[in-house]
Amino acid sequence: MSPHENPAPSVPASVVARLRAAGCVFAEEEAALLLRAARTPAELEALVERRTAGHPLEQVVGWAEFLGLRLVLEPGVFVPRRRTEFLARQAAALLGAAGPAPVALDLCCGSGAVAAALAAAVPAAEVHAADLDPAAVRCARRNLGARVYEGDLFEALPAALCGRIDVLVANVPYVPTGEIPLLPPEARDHEPAHALDGGPDGLALLRRVAAGAPAWLTPGGSLLSETTQRQTPAALAALTAAGLKATPATDPDLDATILIATAPRAGRSAP
Repeated sequence: MSPHENPAPSVPASVVARLRAAGCVFAEEEAALLLRAARTPAELEALVERRTAGHPLEQVVGWAEFLGLRLVLEPGVFVPRRRTEFLARQAAALLGAAGPAPVALDLCCGSGAVAAALAAAVPAAEVHAADLDPAAVRCARRNLGARVYEGDLFEALPAALCGRIDVLVANVPYVPTGEIPLLPPEARDHEPAHALDGGPDGLALLRRVAAGAPAWLTPGGSLLSETTQRQTPAALAALTAAGLKATPATDPDLDATILIATAPRAGRSAP
């Protein structure tokens, strides 16, 4: 969330002081957001207590901002990162160029941030989303509407989608298991481990997605996923091993690195 809204003039100074003491850099702006979210003084106190205890601001107020959209966010659901806006923009560009009625899938969708952004950017698209977390699926259904499925990766999807997906976004967890304790407490303590932990080298979920993607993509369709610069060589190798032609893209301003992999066109093998 970007909490840079004009502070409400009636924000209690004591709330600002408590937030600042808890380490909130934008204490005044956060206090204003909490005040707007609370309907009663008792509710404000409960929200302040949760925030000063380290809960992510987005989970406390119940929404997150992503590419100009205001998305419902329940406690315990992965908070969409600003860096992922780069992934969503690249996916939207590919989706918009895919034809008059393209099909997209947001796999490991969390709150459905990327799916909602794709639906907003390409209104003619048929956008689907899936996640194994029931709380995330509830949020995604509120943010996207229909076509949100609960289950483990491709197992969640209707068979009718097989071979029809033009753009598959899979923002899979990519933090190596051993580095989970190094994450900021907001993520480590208040977001689900399965949304963060990518296995021993951080690429376990990406390998599973890469292995299944060719069957679900249209010929020439694209798979996009977020990663880190350090993991890029191994991630590219995993995508290539699955028969996809993959290239990285970066946005230094957002400190974002993504992989864009293309399925072979009919009758051709990926180089």
